[in-house]
Amino acid sequence: MFSRLKEEIAVVFERDPAARTIWEVITCYPGFHAMLFHRLAHRLWKSGLKWAGRFVSHFGRWLTGIEIHPGARIGRRFFIDHGMGVVIGETAEIGDDCTLYHGVTLGGTSWNKGKRHPTLCNGVVVGAGAKILGPVTIGDGSKIGSNAVVVKDVPPGATAIGIPARVVEAHGAANGRFAAYAVARDMNDPMAKAIHELIDHSVETDRRIDQILAELRRLGVQVEDQPAEKLDANHLNKMVD
Repeated sequence: MFSRLKEEIAVVFERDPAARTIWEVITCYPGFHAMLFHRLAHRLWKSGLKWAGRFVSHFGRWLTGIEIHPGARIGRRFFIDHGMGVVIGETAEIGDDCTLYHGVTLGGTSWNKGKRHPTLCNGVVVGAGAKILGPVTIGDGSKIGSNAVVVKDVPPGATAIGIPARVVEAHGAANGRFAAYAVARDMNDPMAKAIHELIDHSVETDRRIDQILAELRRLGVQVEDQPAEKLDANHLNKMVD
């Protein structure tokens, strides 16, 4: 028990440079308090003491501003930064080493019983104000940008931003595009979205023209070569972003 408590405190120092002393963490960090309440509430819930679990959870919400259903399953070294407005639903599952910022919702999209909340695998980071809705899976090491609304699975190591969220980095680092607080520049910009769609359409058109020309040459049709500059979609997408 005490080793687990020390682990929870150490996580705060790892992920919040503002943390100065153990006493400060124990007395002034709502994310740390919320996890203490949840560990107790979850134990009561699993023991069949449903009302007691809900009451402890409710008291923790009143004290911290963080609402975690006692049925939610949360792994080790979980960190909630600031925490106000965080909501974690009953069937949510969170792996080890995950981080949530304030205003995050792990919510459901159905009133049906059963699995209806998200699953966060290990090492996931969710930016401020993001909403992950439904029984979707966020892969290991993925990042969800600020204010994103995620309604589909996100693959491991990816970065997803926007409303609805789209994957902007499929693997590895986000090249500076993930921000825990700042809204991504193209997130709600209809012009940027339209340009992205035009770029994608142009690239697909170029690909189909190349296929048609190759087939005509195979059939023996003389096709005059007129080299044209190819559209660098990746470069243009980065310029738009």
